[in-house]
Amino acid sequence: MPLVGDAGSPCVTIATSVDGGGHLERSSAATAPHEVTARDLVIGYIDALNAVGVAMRAAIPPLERLGDMLSLVRSRRIISRSGEIDAYSYKVHGAGCLFIKDNGTWIDMDFASDGTEIFDFWRLRCYGRSLPEPHDPTEQDLRSAVESLKPLLIEVRPGWFSVAEARASA
Repeated sequence: MPLVGDAGSPCVTIATSVDGGGHLERSSAATAPHEVTARDLVIGYIDALNAVGVAMRAAIPPLERLGDMLSLVRSRRIISRSGEIDAYSYKVHGAGCLFIKDNGTWIDMDFASDGTEIFDFWRLRCYGRSLPEPHDPTEQDLRSAVESLKPLLIEVRPGWFSVAEARASA
């Protein structure tokens, strides 16, 4: 599957900053057009990760968090290894899952042993390349972006990150 999104789907909302409490502050891309930075890309990925979680939990009642998909697939309960739910297709792989939104955007993640969603620079770059307007920052730019988003993001092992809120609720 190519890492290219549908150019006809504009991004309407971009979270642009983190407040003192570690929460995303949002602004409308329609009212504030700007060059997409690596930081914007990371925040967009976090937003996409949250949107996938909301959609999957609504569609699969026993699902409390995305990491539960692994056990539901492995136990052959409820869902299959791949399929479509709402605006997403999904494919469970190894220690994680790839979700592809109907506009072609990839949201890929692995799951830590406690079920928390984790991601690395490669997954962030795949997300960026798959956006309707592709963006491919360097690993160095992504590292700087992730550093600027602490304490929202936690480095769970070298080069792998999770959203602090997700770890607190796990």
